[in-house]
Amino acid sequence: MLSPVFLLAACDGSKPLIKREPKQLAFPAADRPVASIVSARWSNEEARDRLNEAGEVMNKAEIRKGMTVADIGAGEGYYTIRMAARVGKDGRVLAEDIVASVRDQLAERVAREDLANVSVKLGEANDPKLPDASFDRVVMVHMYHEIEQPYEFLWRLRPSLKPDGLVVVVDANRPTQDHGTPPALLKCEFAAVGYTQVDMDEMPSAGGYLATFRATGPRPAPEAIRGCRLQ
Repeated sequence: MLSPVFLLAACDGSKPLIKREPKQLAFPAADRPVASIVSARWSNEEARDRLNEAGEVMNKAEIRKGMTVADIGAGEGYYTIRMAARVGKDGRVLAEDIVASVRDQLAERVAREDLANVSVKLGEANDPKLPDASFDRVVMVHMYHEIEQPYEFLWRLRPSLKPDGLVVVVDANRPTQDHGTPPALLKCEFAAVGYTQVDMDEMPSAGGYLATFRATGPRPAPEAIRGCRLQ
């Protein structure tokens, strides 16, 4: 027979005697090929600056002084460095990559250039691991087509946005296996997770287009997300 002390211990709000594993969330699979990560650099910085690539993207995304911006898939830091200058000493840039060696090289560059308003971290392929309610802009340049689980990634990204925050995607209008994302597919995948497209503009200087999205309404339950069909 169990003693009264044991019975009380089981009902006093302490940890359960049987440890239960957290429920695995289920997201739909992407109905599209996924491009491989080929390089942290897709063109040299001097050539990109001659086209004013970063300047045009930041202008179109309305990145301003004092903002907090996340650079996802930051690579060697082309956008990180320029966004740090744009947001100024009162702003912040969080640069993230999922390849540890690339993250380390970028961290060395940030330290070398003494960028006090930049922090660097390692993310995961299906989770950017960003702090909640922190970002005015989350920028993804020529990397969306490399995301293997876009619905889970976008679902986990949503809480990091401030109420008026925007996700900014720069990509090429071509099939995902050719390192691009067709605009209709991009809009559909974002919409499936509760984002509304705000704008879509051609962006030749950045090798494609720029699209912006805002999270609207409640975040859907993972099992309620319906995947997009590739036409």
